[in-house]
Amino acid sequence: MRAVADRLNRVSWGLNRAALLGAALAVAVMLAAAGWQVIARYLLNQPPIWTEELARFSMVWGGLLGASCAYRLRRDPTLFPDALQATGVRGLVFSLIRSLGVLCFILPILWFSLLGPGGDPARGYLARLAGRQTETMDLPMTVFGIAIPLAFAVILFHVLADIMTALANLEDEE
Repeated sequence: MRAVADRLNRVSWGLNRAALLGAALAVAVMLAAAGWQVIARYLLNQPPIWTEELARFSMVWGGLLGASCAYRLRRDPTLFPDALQATGVRGLVFSLIRSLGVLCFILPILWFSLLGPGGDPARGYLARLAGRQTETMDLPMTVFGIAIPLAFAVILFHVLADIMTALANLEDEE
């Protein structure tokens, strides 16, 4: 079990590095778009129409990818911060409770991102976005909407790695 937990953790940390890079890039794009909007509006008197939309979508990407990083680094808000350092059976119980809470939130989001009512993929969130375009940048909305299921899929992988690590730690202690 330790080998599986270690492998999942390596992949989870790799996903975390990619998400952190994506979040940093998204925030940089957001700041650049908002900065250009201010310069163009107040200095050039000709604000471009696409900067506000780009900044908004970049904020969504940065926030969601950043949330996955916060979960992996155990920096997400919790009522019991000391529980994140618990070991043994207590650590396993706290890890399972935390994971259950997260799963109750992310699994429906992932489900409805991919499938709509009645399990119909054509009525899922991403399928509905596929037929829409952004207002000012003429890009498919899927380019921006994919951030939601992508970030939550990364969190789901982190949850699985946490559960396997807690089980492996308990097995090692026995």
